[in-house]
Amino acid sequence: MRKAAHTPHSLRPRGKHSRGTSQSYRGRPSLTAILVGFGVVAITVLAWAVHDLTASPQASAPVSSASAVASAHAPAVASAHASAVTSTHASATPTLAPHADPLGTAASAYLTTRAGTVMVTVDDLVTAEAWSIGSGRPQAAASVVKLDILETLLAEHRASGTALTAPEMSLARSMIEDSDNDAATSLWDDVGGPQRIADFNASVGLTDTSPSQCVTCAGFPWPGWGLTTTTTVDQVSLLHQIVEPSDLLADADRAYALQLMESVNPDQRWGVSGGVPADVTVALKNGWLPMDSSGSDWQINSVGWISGDGRNYLIAVLTTGNPTEQYGIDTIDQLSAMVWDQMQ
Repeated sequence: MRKAAHTPHSLRPRGKHSRGTSQSYRGRPSLTAILVGFGVVAITVLAWAVHDLTASPQASAPVSSASAVASAHAPAVASAHASAVTSTHASATPTLAPHADPLGTAASAYLTTRAGTVMVTVDDLVTAEAWSIGSGRPQAAASVVKLDILETLLAEHRASGTALTAPEMSLARSMIEDSDNDAATSLWDDVGGPQRIADFNASVGLTDTSPSQCVTCAGFPWPGWGLTTTTTVDQVSLLHQIVEPSDLLADADRAYALQLMESVNPDQRWGVSGGVPADVTVALKNGWLPMDSSGSDWQINSVGWISGDGRNYLIAVLTTGNPTEQYGIDTIDQLSAMVWDQMQ
C-alpha cells in the first residue's frame, strides 16, 4: 500500500450567465399574443403535473459527506487535508442489497490453518452491516492503542476550546506515522493517563477496553500502555469517531487523524491494507508486540478504514499467539485480502 491520495471534490464549472437584453414594447399586446401566452403557461403547468405524478417517491438521495474544515484544533493540517471524510453509514437505506458475509466459510476455513487466536470485525459503512469472527477475552492492543491516545487528545482539546500545541502535533505525527513509543508515552501522560483515556472510551461507548495501569510494568521491557486490552468491536467504534461525524471530535480533527493514518511509514503499510489496490484510500494503525522474551509469542494487530472502488468499510483484526512477527502479519494480510474481495 502506498500513501493514499484523496481526489479533490470536483467543482462544477461556473458558466457565463448571459444577460438578456431587456426589450420594451409600446402599446398593448395583440389578442393572438395573449392567447399564445396562455397556451404556453397551460402546457407548462400540465407538464409539471405529469412529472409530479410519474416521479418516483424513492429517488436516490445524494450521499452525505462531512467536509473537513479548518479549525483551531489542527490549523496546520486541516487545509492540507481538506478532502471530505466520507460518511454513508447514517444514510444507508434498506433497499441496498446486503453483502455476503466477508468473514464466512472461506475466512473460517483459513483460520483453522493458522496458529494463535484471531478476532476480526468488519463494518460496512454503505449497508450498515457488521460481521465478527473469533471469540475469547480481550487482547493486548499493542501500538493500536496509539489511536485511542490520539482521539483522547483531540477530544480534550475540543472540549476545552484550545488548539493542539506545536509540540503535541509533532508528537502525534511521530506516534501515528512512525509508531514512535517515546512520543506515545509523552502523549499518554499529556492526556492524563489511563483514567482520562478510560473516560473518553466510556463516552464513545466502549465496553471491553481497559487502559493499562502502568507505563513501566514489572517484568515487561516495553511501554506498558501496549498492554491495554481491547476487542475488535471496540476498535471499530473508535474508527467510527474519525471516519463519521462525531459529537466528540471536530471535522478538522477527524481529517487530521485520518491524514496521519494514511501517511504511515512504508514499512508499516501492511495488515488491513492486504489485497487492497494502491489507488484506494487506506487509513490504518498497526501494532506489534512480543509477549515473551523468547520472541515466540507475538501480538499482531491492524485496524483501519478502506474506501474506494465501490467499497467503504472499517476493519479491525487482533491476533495473539503468533510464533513470529511475520506470521501474524501474513495472517492479517491474507484475511484482509479475502475481506476486500467479498466486499465488492
